[in-house]
Amino acid sequence: MSKVITTEEVAQHNTDSSIWIIVHDKVFDVTNFLNEHPGGKKVLLKVAGTDATKQFDNFHNLSILEKYAQLQIGVVGSAQEEVSNEAASGDGPFGDLVPFGDPYWYQDYHSPYYNDSHRRVRAATRKFVETEIMPYAFEWDEAKRIPQELFIKAGKAGILPGVCGAPWPEKYTDIKPIGGVKIEEFDNFHEFIICDELARCGSGGVLWGLAGGLTIGLPPILKFGTEELRRRIAPGCLDGTKNICLAITEPYAGSDVANLKTEAKLSDDGQYYIVNGEKKWITNAVFADYFTVAVRTGGPGMGGVSLLLIEKDMPGVKTRQMACSGVWASGTSYITFEDVKVPKSNLIGKENGGFKCIMFNFNHERMSIAIQATRFARVCYEEAMKYAHKRKTFGKKLVEHDVIRNKLAHMARQIEATHAWMESLIYQTTKMPITDAMVRLGGPIALLKAQSTQTFEFCAREAAQIFGGLAYSRGGQGEKVERLYREVRAYAIPGGSEEIMLDLGIRQSLKAAQLHGAKL
Repeated sequence: MSKVITTEEVAQHNTDSSIWIIVHDKVFDVTNFLNEHPGGKKVLLKVAGTDATKQFDNFHNLSILEKYAQLQIGVVGSAQEEVSNEAASGDGPFGDLVPFGDPYWYQDYHSPYYNDSHRRVRAATRKFVETEIMPYAFEWDEAKRIPQELFIKAGKAGILPGVCGAPWPEKYTDIKPIGGVKIEEFDNFHEFIICDELARCGSGGVLWGLAGGLTIGLPPILKFGTEELRRRIAPGCLDGTKNICLAITEPYAGSDVANLKTEAKLSDDGQYYIVNGEKKWITNAVFADYFTVAVRTGGPGMGGVSLLLIEKDMPGVKTRQMACSGVWASGTSYITFEDVKVPKSNLIGKENGGFKCIMFNFNHERMSIAIQATRFARVCYEEAMKYAHKRKTFGKKLVEHDVIRNKLAHMARQIEATHAWMESLIYQTTKMPITDAMVRLGGPIALLKAQSTQTFEFCAREAAQIFGGLAYSRGGQGEKVERLYREVRAYAIPGGSEEIMLDLGIRQSLKAAQLHGAKL
């Protein structure tokens, strides 16, 4: 319960020896913050003892309040009122209720996809993101790294195991799903919600730093690794004490996976693979303990590719962080392997059978990218909508200008169309056998990936136009939009570039249709 404080009581604390202010109906004691305020203490002295919401909104995002939550001493109200901090997690509207700022089912629209367990996951993940991530996203992005404590918190909360795909990996972790969901109930929609809510932080760098390597590096081990490998590697990755990444892309091969050049040759005694080569643009590699690496063990083409688990402390492994346009906190790295001795027992799947293992997880990876890109588009839209309601030009709010509403409308229609397609495809993954889904859904998911990243790019641009100069500066009110605008390319290219996805989408869909008897 929060202490209720009257405005009259706040007004009495108006000197530098005791300053209270009101921001969005919350009361803050900023006395000890005077000398730390970035704008100087006079800024606070001018609003001492008053409601400073308007002044606050001119310069800050609401998320900054979470960062300084320790300064809050109560909420505004009458002496008879009591206010609870506990948010409802059951039926009914959820969130800020900004039109199209959240998926329809958040705003109490009917949906065939969700039940009460999904609502609990939604509430618990949102609370985690707003408390543990959102207030620090800018700081971590600027530092180009997230703290290890966040991995451990996310592991304990049931978030890290939740982004590796259903079913829940109960054999390799004692952690239970977030929101009190039963292990046997956990499905692809629970994972969808976790990923979607994590993306509300508005930082691809923080999101990729936390879960980017895990969601693509661990599943091949869980699906194709030996039991010894799973038991040795999976628990630490799932509880956040260890980090893993997927190393496929090279300076010579991106989407053209079948032509990668990193070599792994068997030692004379047949006990080790000797690995030599380079990998580039590898998410999480700079702080990863494990690398799921695509190597060439055989002849040219896809039939000569294998997957190996390489460990960072093996001699000959070197990483260096790359300077990229966006996703700064993701640990994107260049890796060199120089005569690295890898035990043959670290082979994932069969020798020369690695291409199948890689393809097996592509649908999951691309769907994850689509989920993130679509929520990032929503973040851009929501930030722009909120800003348009407080910024005035030519005597009226931005949202009262026809041209601004037109921009918001085009953003909303694309977001909702993309989200609906995404839900439909995720539903198919909960009903189809895995092998069937690989064949039939590969094409549509590839097209969805392109649709989502193009929607993201459109919304990032339009939101930047609405914010104007604020979207050209790092930090402040336009922080999320500025950062996401830089991160668009990190979604349009990795996981298969838009051009490759569009072509693949049609080719795969035609192939699947012909297998089912289409007369073409």
